[in-house]
Amino acid sequence: MKAIDFNNRLVDTYLELLKNLDPKVKLDLINKLSLSVKTDLTKKKSSFNKAFGAWDKEDDAEKINREIRESRNFNRIIESL
Repeated sequence: MKAIDFNNRLVDTYLELLKNLDPKVKLDLINKLSLSVKTDLTKKKSSFNKAFGAWDKEDDAEKINREIRESRNFNRIIESL
């Protein structure tokens, strides 16, 4: 069974369960589902940004490059053969 077919069947099953609910309860459920989707979307956005890290400086690229170059330490010891 494909994932799309499974999801459609799952949604249909939930609709069958929910069709006899009171309209107020249905509206409350819609509201809670909407909040859940919004929360999921913000979590995805924040986790995407966390994957790359956040840059909190306002420095320009030249200054950042200069700082990186100045902080380099070359202490490699070449051994003779």
